[in-house]
Amino acid sequence: MKKVAIITGSTRGIGLSIAMHLGQSDYQVVVNGTKQELVDDVVQRINRNGGDAVGHVANIADPIAVTKMVEAVIAQFDRIDVLIHNAGNLHDQKCLKMTDEEWQSVLDVHLNGAFYSIGRVLPHMQESGGDIILMTSTAGLGGSIGQVNYSAAKAGILGMTWTLAAELKRNNIRVNAISPAALTDMTRPVIEHLKTKYASKNELFPEYWKVGEPDDVAHFVGELLAHRDSDLTGEIFGVNGSKVTRWQKPIPTFSEDSIDAFFTTWQSRKGNE
Repeated sequence: MKKVAIITGSTRGIGLSIAMHLGQSDYQVVVNGTKQELVDDVVQRINRNGGDAVGHVANIADPIAVTKMVEAVIAQFDRIDVLIHNAGNLHDQKCLKMTDEEWQSVLDVHLNGAFYSIGRVLPHMQESGGDIILMTSTAGLGGSIGQVNYSAAKAGILGMTWTLAAELKRNNIRVNAISPAALTDMTRPVIEHLKTKYASKNELFPEYWKVGEPDDVAHFVGELLAHRDSDLTGEIFGVNGSKVTRWQKPIPTFSEDSIDAFFTTWQSRKGNE
């Protein structure tokens, strides 16, 4: 029997590549997006290539819509083995100019959408186990100027990953996160802008922005799902092309027994940098 995988935000970019890859890897793929015509197109592409896919239009930021989608999947397949929360949006702006709506919209899709999806799927993974894969970002790992909403949402994904991995291990449910670096509709405008900027200054384009393709991320997801080690959970992976990076949880760099000693050490360390 094929495993059932729900992939949120799978009508373009990384989500689309993951859907196509799993569709060719003996998964029953549930394609999700907010536009019916795009969802239908991806479902048809997967099925034409010999895979099995169905589509569900649902705004992941809407808990009622997520509930209906999960209920429909269970009614049709009576199981959910994999949840990949890939849906995302951007409303970039410096904090001083960011509106409440721009802040809330990004948190609703990335972070609240992850919670809604996980909460509705978990009851159907309790007995047989499963995999939950979340998408984070270097913005969440290290911050990103002009993206306080996105950075906060993606940092929240880290805490969610570590917490749920610990909570759900006894149920044989693995929870991991991926920080992808790939050329997509979301990243292309930024990268093209930066290429023009560096070219105008006759400066080398930074290696950091030389990113891979969505298919590289999809290939990694397929390998991660196939590698059934129960201890492979609570991990944060960076994927850029064929390069995979394992990120560690934050660790303390130094501590002192008093407040005065702390600031004395801080000044000393700063002077040696």
